[in-house]
Amino acid sequence: MSKYVLKRLLISIITLIAIIFVLFIMLDLMPGSPFNDEKLSEAQKAILLAKYGLDKPFYVRFGKYLVNVLKGDLGVSYTINKNKAIAEMIAQPLKLSIKVGIQAMVIGSIIGLIFGIIAALNHNTWIDSLFSVVSIVGVSVPSYVFALLLALFIGYKLNLVPILYNASDPGRSLILPTIALSMFPIANISRFTRSEMIDVLNSEYILLVQAKGIKEKSMIIHHALRNTMIPIVTVMGPLLVNLLTGSMVVEKVFAIPGIGQIMSQAITNNDYNVVIACAFVYSALYIIMMLIVDILYGIIDPRIRVAKGDS
Repeated sequence: MSKYVLKRLLISIITLIAIIFVLFIMLDLMPGSPFNDEKLSEAQKAILLAKYGLDKPFYVRFGKYLVNVLKGDLGVSYTINKNKAIAEMIAQPLKLSIKVGIQAMVIGSIIGLIFGIIAALNHNTWIDSLFSVVSIVGVSVPSYVFALLLALFIGYKLNLVPILYNASDPGRSLILPTIALSMFPIANISRFTRSEMIDVLNSEYILLVQAKGIKEKSMIIHHALRNTMIPIVTVMGPLLVNLLTGSMVVEKVFAIPGIGQIMSQAITNNDYNVVIACAFVYSALYIIMMLIVDILYGIIDPRIRVAKGDS
């Protein structure tokens, strides 16, 4: 298992380097520069480009940036927060975005699992149909639509919780965005759980468990659910990262000062360093989550751990 984890870490590092390289190429080919202010003369623009090393060849800039990233230095902002270290600039917003994403994922996973199990145990009944409709709605309707509806009915009309983020009351301020973001994982995990649970319950393995006289509750929890969790874990990793990367609009709806807000500002202002840094953080989170998923495979099913250890 340790060899497999080390191999995955090496692949992850190579993948991140490749992502940074592609981002550099894409941003290098984009028209304009971070210094598009009409008030600046061409001479002033040239001075600024030289100051930040943007007049250097592509390979020089890429090599320097890569070395700095390995040291934990993501560079400085060119425009949206001039000369401020990006690592310092995105630290707090990233924590806030991760907090909302994890809260939404935990709620979505628990409710999704419960809905999926109930639907599978009541296969081909009205209960199954009801939860299937809920899943379809959750997948089809974007998170920002749920965000607007929650803001209108719960935040504005009922006035139960704040609509806009308030730093002095972060707990209540994050209730609505967390619920809005949790709808998609609820729907996805519910669908996958139902489908996998039905397959497992109809397998010969479960028939053997039933033949041994094991109680239904124990059979569902210790045998059926455990085998169902393997593909579900595969879905949870990317879903969590999607919540972080896809929460930009939801953050805008509730005025949450998360990393999505910084990302949109950086793209609008051609702040290349910030764009690359945010994309790098998103990519790193995705790769870390997939590595955790692989490790969880071995914990859930020892057969996978043994197979990976042998390989």
